[in-house]
Amino acid sequence: MKKAVPELTYELVKKLPKAELHCHLDGSLRVETIIDIAAKEGIELPSVDPDQLKSILAVGPDCPDLETYLKTFDITCSVMQSPEALQRVTYELAEDCAAENIRYLEIRFAPVLHTEKGMKLVEVISAVLKGKELAERKLNIKIGIIICSLRHNNPEESIIAAELAVAFKNKGVVGFDLAGAEKDFPARDHKEAFSMIIKNNINTTVHAGEGYGPESIHQALHHISANRIGHGTRLLENGDLLNYVNDHRIPLEMCITSNVQTKAVDTLAHHPIRFYFDYGLRVTLNTDNRLVSNTTLTDEYMIAIKEFGFNVEELKYLILNGFKSAFCGYATKVELINQAMNELEKLGLLIRRDYI
Repeated sequence: MKKAVPELTYELVKKLPKAELHCHLDGSLRVETIIDIAAKEGIELPSVDPDQLKSILAVGPDCPDLETYLKTFDITCSVMQSPEALQRVTYELAEDCAAENIRYLEIRFAPVLHTEKGMKLVEVISAVLKGKELAERKLNIKIGIIICSLRHNNPEESIIAAELAVAFKNKGVVGFDLAGAEKDFPARDHKEAFSMIIKNNINTTVHAGEGYGPESIHQALHHISANRIGHGTRLLENGDLLNYVNDHRIPLEMCITSNVQTKAVDTLAHHPIRFYFDYGLRVTLNTDNRLVSNTTLTDEYMIAIKEFGFNVEELKYLILNGFKSAFCGYATKVELINQAMNELEKLGLLIRRDYI
């Protein structure tokens, strides 16, 4: 007798094993933690009322553009200027993710944003790695760290960030990213930093096709050799490039809620995730910023289900796309995928074993 297909409720989706590949540390703090650290370190906030502060930090659909979205990070970064704070927020982010059965998490951040009170860049990374290691010991989660450089900063700073990624390779750092406002800040300006990264066999992901068009994605792929694309929302504007991304199985780190808020798409209905998935692109679902976008990975999956009609079979492919696209080693990836498939089966979501 054929088993009934389980209903994709919020509770079930929360239990499903998941991977998240695009999650910014400075956009994913707990509001209560921001208030607590600020009180301990004498940092002024626009409000110390949790609800009011959250309303300031969690942008809504009325956010006019990416640049406005990014301004909220001035507040979050202000309480991330000590080793203790960085270790704490890293651990808490992992704890929040583990609570919704995220088994593999990649946390990205720009070390240069955490040096305002004198921390050395090495201290910054070491503090985040301590939070990661503590989380992996205490929680059922594996974590990789991605170091970001920033488009709008001097390319020399990207070279320094790349040197840090090389130094901490195999010590918890699994990748290198170029983030920040795309318009007027082309990826090719940071080619030297990415050349160092590529020569040292480090994974690369680049924010592209979010605040600017497919030319941004083209530069990410062909000027600085991105292995994955962060967002890629505007890829559909260039069919030839879209086919290149599809043919080469380049993963897209899609963040539906964030893409609407930053106006990468004008409305939720116009988000291309359904088209991309149906066309065969390797699409992954992510939060981008859990606090600033006021979302969780479970929420993002529910949007895919309710707004874009993803069914049980398609959901399984989305989930496994996340694990397949991870920047962890091959043996770890196979282990994670097999564990995920076993869990999916136990939860009533059978999957073909030839998927890998």
